Amino acid sequence: MGNRFADENVIRRLLAEARTWAFVGLSDNPGRTAYDQAGLLQSRGRRIIPVHPAAEPVLGEPGYASLAEVPGKVDVVAVYRRSEHAGQVIDEAIAMGAGAVWLPLGVIDEAAGRRALDAGLDVVMDRCPGVEWALRRIA
Repeated sequence: MGNRFADENVIRRLLAEARTWAFVGLSDNPGRTAYDQAGLLQSRGRRIIPVHPAAEPVLGEPGYASLAEVPGKVDVVAVYRRSEHAGQVIDEAIAMGAGAVWLPLGVIDEAAGRRALDAGLDVVMDRCPGVEWALRRIA
């Protein structure tokens, strides 16, 4: 995979500037990684949007059953689904006009990542937002 999907400048810019993050796969289960990462970004002043078929509120934010239902602009779509489902989510992120997609540790779909890059989205893959935040000490 190389650094094509882990560009230092892209990671830093997304963490510092992206304000609205849609978390696909985020449920109201504090034992899940998506919950921890969404909570971390929310505590850093980012707006999080839970996207999960249950469409339940999470961390005080209303939930949506799909990306297509999310109103307004989304800076980053965080894909907290298994790798085999990531491509579909990335295609939905492209269709909705998201600015970027972020796939956490262990979630890899290079073909979908290339589609996103070709569509003009920034792509971060196989990286943890919390770890990357700590490494950079983003304000």
